[in-house]
Amino acid sequence: MNGPPGAGKSMLAARLPSILPPLGPRELLEVSMIQSVAGTLKDGALSNRRPFRAPHHSASMAALVGGGIGARPGEVSLAHGGVLFLDELPEFNGQVLDSLRQPLETGTVMIARANHRVTYPARFQLVAAMNPCRCGQATEPGFACRRGPNDRCVAQYQARLSGPLLDRIDLQIEVPAVTAADLILPPPDEGSAEAATRVAAARVLQERRYAEAGQPPGTTNASCPATLIEEAARPDADGMALIRDAADAMRLSARGFHRVLRVARTLADLDGEGRVRRLHLAEALSYRSRADRRPAAA
Repeated sequence: MNGPPGAGKSMLAARLPSILPPLGPRELLEVSMIQSVAGTLKDGALSNRRPFRAPHHSASMAALVGGGIGARPGEVSLAHGGVLFLDELPEFNGQVLDSLRQPLETGTVMIARANHRVTYPARFQLVAAMNPCRCGQATEPGFACRRGPNDRCVAQYQARLSGPLLDRIDLQIEVPAVTAADLILPPPDEGSAEAATRVAAARVLQERRYAEAGQPPGTTNASCPATLIEEAARPDADGMALIRDAADAMRLSARGFHRVLRVARTLADLDGEGRVRRLHLAEALSYRSRADRRPAAA
């Protein structure tokens, strides 16, 4: 999420666990075991609420991916089955952020030390938020950055994020500033409870689909093998033409191509559609197109 300060990015991230389905028995056991190893399981209390971890941007690599004395699990493992929220994303150390690339791809993290070699699960949903520039107001109409032209300020700030990391982020959206007129609008028709119901129904569809394909319990669109998602998200003729043209125009990597299919399949599941259509692919592609519009740093 990219937007000026006060737009509600942190609030949106904190609300995300409320629309996710509760932890299943297998996930609950894994989450509880990680918390026990980390010493954060208080009085043996278990909860089926998905974890939400929000480390400060000064966190070290050992704090984020694990390590230290006894090779303890880091934030990526403590967020297993839940949400890892990184606020002020460009303020994190670049090497620390790039250490997330392997867990995002494999869902595990291996910590190797002189006397310890441990593999922890780390299948989390990464949510990140950032301002458009260091000033935070570069996209506001009429604002003139004191550090130079607005485009240069934006480019230099966003250049702190590596391309391979951004390639692993499926949804890149702009969050505009909230005005007083927005605050007095009536609430939307779909609240958190209704959204949670749709998410739970989509998760049931995915588990049934991949169980029939012989995958382990709990397999989702995000975690299934690439060959399966190609079959499950095979679009209609219009959708096939769209993604073929978009893959060339947006220079999608193989990873990016499969991630577009995963998002499109999930959008179709949320709509209760059995087939991925052009509409779902167009929406999935729109979430990645912002990466092509990032200005180059001068």
